Amino acid sequence: MLALKREDAIELIKKHVKTENLIKHMIAVGSIMRSYAKFFGEDENKWEIVGLLHDIDYEVTKNDPKTHGLKSAEILKDVLDKESLLAIKRHNFENNNSGEPQSKLEIALIVADALSGLIVATALVMPNKKLEEVKVKSVVSKFKDKSFARRVSRERILWCEKLNLGLEKAIELALEGLKSVANELGL
Repeated sequence: MLALKREDAIELIKKHVKTENLIKHMIAVGSIMRSYAKFFGEDENKWEIVGLLHDIDYEVTKNDPKTHGLKSAEILKDVLDKESLLAIKRHNFENNNSGEPQSKLEIALIVADALSGLIVATALVMPNKKLEEVKVKSVVSKFKDKSFARRVSRERILWCEKLNLGLEKAIELALEGLKSVANELGL
């Protein structure tokens, strides 16, 4: 199994994903995963690649949630290791019977996936719509407001506790990651 580089993952994404917002979401999740990996002393490249590729099948599975994640693993079986494939399968565990996330990598992906949406939504209500304007306190406030970004699962974000990360630390690390790709995200 060759270690995939970020550029290779982006090329794979562009081959399978046409929706610009979905591509940006995948880049956002990848950046958060890199930040989490750095914090935990894990393989930053591997974690970022998992975040980047986790929704590679979304355009073909969005109307069939039971296959989302499973199809991604099928697409990526020759380029990712088993641990990475399992994390990608399990990020949709509620729908695809892949088993509840257990490892640090799997749980971090659950948190990063949900938190990316909340933080991006928070940035979009800032005066200049920029991530640099977003503070941890603002995101915590938006997290508590259930009417804000209603489709973002607060329960999934709170999986950060399974990583022994408090909500504020999870947000802080996620913001660091997102700010590193702000230009790619147009934020």
